[in-house]
Amino acid sequence: MRRHIPSTRALLIFDAVARHHGVGKAAEELCLTHSAVSQQLRQLEAQIGVRLVQRTARGTELTEAGQRYHGQISGDLLRLQNHTLEAMAQRTDGLRLLVGAVPVLADGWLMPRLPEFIGRNPGCSLHLQVFPTHLYMEDLPFDVGVQYDDAVWPGANALPLMGEACVAVCAPAAKGRSAMSRGDFRQAQLLQLRTRMGAWEEWFGQAAHLRAPESLVAGHRFDLFSSLIAAVRADLGVGLVPDYFVERELRSGELVLACPHRAPSSRGYSVFVAPSRTGDALVGAFVAWLRESAAQASTVQAAPRKLKAA
Repeated sequence: MRRHIPSTRALLIFDAVARHHGVGKAAEELCLTHSAVSQQLRQLEAQIGVRLVQRTARGTELTEAGQRYHGQISGDLLRLQNHTLEAMAQRTDGLRLLVGAVPVLADGWLMPRLPEFIGRNPGCSLHLQVFPTHLYMEDLPFDVGVQYDDAVWPGANALPLMGEACVAVCAPAAKGRSAMSRGDFRQAQLLQLRTRMGAWEEWFGQAAHLRAPESLVAGHRFDLFSSLIAAVRADLGVGLVPDYFVERELRSGELVLACPHRAPSSRGYSVFVAPSRTGDALVGAFVAWLRESAAQASTVQAAPRKLKAA
């Protein structure tokens, strides 16, 4: 079947004209003559069968169809450039590891520990991408995935990594801080993560001495843990988060525990290995290091310690 795809050259020229609102500046950027740019635009319009640019008193402008077409292809050109740069970045020795991770774990737990793995494997080029939480894909593009236990990756070898425990955090000058430190959350403004609307009920259900608000699902809602933590910093309320995600903020005093209660979550994490990479030495080293780091973190958490409450 014939593919109706213009040449990359023509699309890049059209993109430059659209961005600069004129042929002259586009020609300068691309190191082409004015006539060469104009000729490519005419050929592109002839191939598509739609007029994309028009001359006005203010210079060259896009038609309505041209604006719509440029809005569609500009992102495609950027993605094509990124794919090309990705291919150019491939190491000849093959020491490249593409890791997909759920964002909260990547930012709060994996990233601070990665220097240790890179130190052990200095020739490794590690690419960390978001492993989509609620998107089903038959063939995921990762070598290794770090996701919730119930993530779906057909054919992947899944190994348990670690559990999750959650704590309630607030700003140091939070309203109602004193009451929360005594376990009284009745007047607290609970912040909600949209994908975990039952988290507060689970957390309060594991501590009979805590006094909960009338509603455990009311309050401001956020899509990301990072946004929720920003709201906690702004004293919009108290947030319930995995303890590893706020280790740095609790150490610095930027945030404080609303109360000492730390409860295991029903969520847990596993590491997934792509079916095609099960025998790869670098993948094996990364998985072993991940599980070693998780075991060490669990040992530290299990050791007796006193949590400073707000």
